[in-house]
Amino acid sequence: MIDSSRRKFVKKGLFGLAALPFGMGALTSNAFAALPMLDPNAPNAKALAYVPDAANASSHAAFKAGSACSNCNFYNAGTGACPLFAGHAVESNGWCQAWVKKP
Repeated sequence: MIDSSRRKFVKKGLFGLAALPFGMGALTSNAFAALPMLDPNAPNAKALAYVPDAANASSHAAFKAGSACSNCNFYNAGTGACPLFAGHAVESNGWCQAWVKKP
C-alpha cells in the first residue's frame, strides 16, 4: 500500500517541475525591459572617457578613426548594453577608451 501523503508529494513535485519554465519566464521578463541610457556625467562613464558621439572623442589619445560602440566587442546591438556600464544602454555611435574591435 502506497502512503497517500507520498503520492501527493510526488504529484505536487511533478507539477512544480512542469510549471517551472513558465515561472522562470515571468521572473526574467525584467531582463528584457529597456535599459536606461548611460549618463555621460556618471562616474564610471567619466572614468572610461565615454562620449555619446564618437566624433567628440577624436582628440583622445586612445581614439582610433572609425571606432564606435557599434563596432566594439563589448557592445550588444540587441539591447544597446555594454557590460562595462552595467544596467545602462549606450549610444551605438558612442565611444569610450575601453573600445576593442569586434572580431
